Amino acid sequence: MTEIREKERRNRTMRGRPYSLAEFMAKYDLSEQEAGDLYTRFGPSSVELDLLMAAKRRIPALPDPVAE
Repeated sequence: MTEIREKERRNRTMRGRPYSLAEFMAKYDLSEQEAGDLYTRFGPSSVELDLLMAAKRRIPALPDPVAE
């Protein structure tokens, strides 16, 4: 029989400040479904999510207030 395994979340040290889901959605102009999926898979780390979006060649729709 096939066993169903739950996804295990990798424990990583958070790099950068955490994004809220709403902030991540707004910054990259993402749908709630797409942002929620990425947020769940990669966590709230602003560094990780910004690197991911750069790899996808998605530029921020809103400027980062911390970087200014």
